[in-house]
Amino acid sequence: MRGAEGRKKAVGSGAGSAAGAGRSGAGLDARLVVRRGAFRLDVELRVMPGEVVALLGPNGAGKTTALRALAGLEPLADGYLRLDGAALERTPPESRPVGVVFQDYLLFPHLTALDNVAFGPRCQGASKAEARALAAEWLGRMGLAEHAGAKPRRLSGGQAQRVALARALATSPRLLLLDEPLAALDARTRLDVRAQLRRHLADFEAVAVLVTHDPLDAMVLADRLVVIEDGHVVQEGTPGDIARHPRTDYIAHLVGLNLYKGVADRHTVRLDAGPAITTTEDLTGPVFVTFPPSAVTLYGERPTGVSARNLWRCAVAGMETHGDQIRADLSGELPLAADLTTVAAAELGLHTGAEVWAAVKATQTHAYPA
Repeated sequence: MRGAEGRKKAVGSGAGSAAGAGRSGAGLDARLVVRRGAFRLDVELRVMPGEVVALLGPNGAGKTTALRALAGLEPLADGYLRLDGAALERTPPESRPVGVVFQDYLLFPHLTALDNVAFGPRCQGASKAEARALAAEWLGRMGLAEHAGAKPRRLSGGQAQRVALARALATSPRLLLLDEPLAALDARTRLDVRAQLRRHLADFEAVAVLVTHDPLDAMVLADRLVVIEDGHVVQEGTPGDIARHPRTDYIAHLVGLNLYKGVADRHTVRLDAGPAITTTEDLTGPVFVTFPPSAVTLYGERPTGVSARNLWRCAVAGMETHGDQIRADLSGELPLAADLTTVAAAELGLHTGAEVWAAVKATQTHAYPA
């Protein structure tokens, strides 16, 4: 089995590996069109074996609907679904080579951990002894050998998650679907289980698709991110590329950046709504401009002798604790978010409605083609 680094190198860039799935017939090649009332999902997914793709998006965007369509739990209104070259559109859920780990795990409460994991192989025709031997092997891999006889109510959240993953993997699926697999865990358990899940996904040689609302889960677990908004893909790429080049407000908020769109004329970007921003990049035409909240310096009065080319008059629309700092949401000439220490906020006398001046150095902005 391959380690995480080997798998990452084999996958390569998101665009190249996705195209390869369609050409070779290996992996997942799908266009999922689902209609539910006024909502319409239309998403294309191409994923190579050994690749982990995370579906990200706001609530109601359609990411869970996409996962259910892949599992056969949601009928397609149009499109196609091919896995390793085989069409699955008309294949019932129980006959698909698909393993699913649900958000609430859905372990059978009356069965032991061992028999929960053995359930899938038994359904595939394995004898009771064969299924139990395979289940014991998987529980051992998950570090749960001593809990084989425990029923779900006696397992911790982290243990239950690993039993659910073992149950999904014991059937040797060609497609592994994970629906918010860490959402039910507390913060401390989540850290440990996330690391374990990453190791297991690194060794998984088929296709894995993960749905999550947590950007850290996505960044740690996935090779490629597919961002869905209003039923459509708005951006996809490696975690690093998405973090550096967000293209929607949702993604910018997710990765903690201020994002604006405008037209560049060399080092000046005229925003679609708002003032101009000076950048260090020399560009022409439609662009995005970003800068982190930590790049913003606030002043109680208009500063003199400040080198920042970007200076705007704003008002505090709200404040909240953000880690060990205060995040101020500002309205005015340029709506933006600014991070500052509690001491700095106190010295400025910040409160909702307070007027401030916000400055950002051109060297702390980043512009790229839209």
